[in-house]
Amino acid sequence: MPLTTTDDPPVFRPAVPADVPAIVALLEGAYRGESSRAGWTTEADLLGGQRTDADEVGGLLASPTQRFLLAERSGTLIGSVLLTRESAQAYLGMFAVRPTLQGAGIGGRLLLEAERIAREEWYSARARMTVIGQRDELIAWYERRGYTRTGARNSFPYDNLRFGIPKRDDLYFVVLEKTLR
Repeated sequence: MPLTTTDDPPVFRPAVPADVPAIVALLEGAYRGESSRAGWTTEADLLGGQRTDADEVGGLLASPTQRFLLAERSGTLIGSVLLTRESAQAYLGMFAVRPTLQGAGIGGRLLLEAERIAREEWYSARARMTVIGQRDELIAWYERRGYTRTGARNSFPYDNLRFGIPKRDDLYFVVLEKTLR
C-alpha cells in the first residue's frame, strides 16, 4: 500500500531505542538532500550536510526530560517530533513528516498530539520552538496553528557543524511560542 494516501489517520506512540535508525532516516530525508525536495519544508537550499545521526537521536531518546513522539501508518514511520520538558514549558524540535506526505494533514495532527502531551502529561503552560528565520512559509504554518513570534532571535551556530553546513551567511532562528492552558 503506498504511503501517499491519507485514508488512515496516523497512530501515535513514543519512540523506543529500536526506532533510532528509522527516526534518523526520516529526519535526514525530511530536512536535507534531494529527497527533502519532495515536500515543502526542506532546508536543502539553506543547509547541507547531515541533520542528525544515531548517536544524537539515541542520546536524546535516553534523556528522562525528552521524548520522541512518532506518527505511523501501517507500521511505517511517517512523522516525528522531539518534546523536551523545560520547567513550565515544552520545547518542540526535530519536527518532521515524510516529504511525500507533507500537506496531507499529518503534521497538524502530530503537532496537536505533541501539544496534548505537553499540556496534559507534563502540565506545560506553553510550547516553544525555534525555526530558521528565512523559512517564512514554515513560520506562517506554525502561526496558523496559534504560535506567535516572541521577538527573540537566536544566532545560528555557524561553528557547530552538527546543525549542518550553511549555504548562506545570514541564518538565524526565530522563537515561537503558544499558550497551551
